This record gives sequence, C-alpha cells and structure tokens, in this order.
Amino acid sequence: MSCLGCELANKVLPIHTVYENEWVQCFLDIDPFNEGHTLILPKRHVKELTELTNEETHAVMEAAKYISKKLESCFNPDGITINQNGGKFSDLTHFHMHVIPRYENDGFTWSESTILDNAHDRLEETAGKLQRV
Repeated sequence: MSCLGCELANKVLPIHTVYENEWVQCFLDIDPFNEGHTLILPKRHVKELTELTNEETHAVMEAAKYISKKLESCFNPDGITINQNGGKFSDLTHFHMHVIPRYENDGFTWSESTILDNAHDRLEETAGKLQRV
C-alpha cells in the first residue's frame, strides 16, 4: 500500500518545498488556511508523533522554528499556530505538523470540548495518573 505522505515527503508527487534536510520535508499546504501555511513531514514513514526517532523529533521542531521565522519575516502575521493531529484525527496516514501564519479575525477557531466530564475538577488526580504511567 502506498502512503500519500511518503510520496509527498520524498517528492514522488509535486510539492512546493519551503525547506528540507536529511530527515524532513517542508512544503506549502495545497489548501492553506492562510498564505504560507506549511506542512512538515518526516521522510521516513511514521504515522504518530510517538514513533519519531530523537533525530526526527529534533528535526521537526527545528524546522518548525525555522519556518516560523520565515513566515514572520515574509508575512508579518499576528502569530503562528503549530499543530499536529494524531490517530483518527489525522487526515494522512503519515505524521505531519502544520505551521500556520495567523491574523486577528482570520476565522481560525479552537473550540472548547463538548464533553462535560468535569475534568477541571480532577487536575491533581489526572496529573498523578500521568506521572505513574
């Protein structure tokens, strides 16, 4: 089975490269939220953040910093949003991170959870669970 992310990250398909190194390929999203919206993909097939090697993790974060500086210089946005969706929320079967220049009133939203489980009342308990794992 072929992986669209692998084909993009390894330039099998046409992309508009912004930056690349030995571990990652960074290119413009074909359906950008704002001009300059860039994707960072490891060249090796990896589905989830937790599968990245230390070198790939470092390369992804360094690329995010580098691209953010370029976006700030080129487009003077009000801010930068960096996000990564894993599991069933990923629209590729390949790890990827978004670096998006943002502007006040650009319509980008981060909504609050619709799950009413009172998680805010269990912060100490939740931290304990995570520390024990």
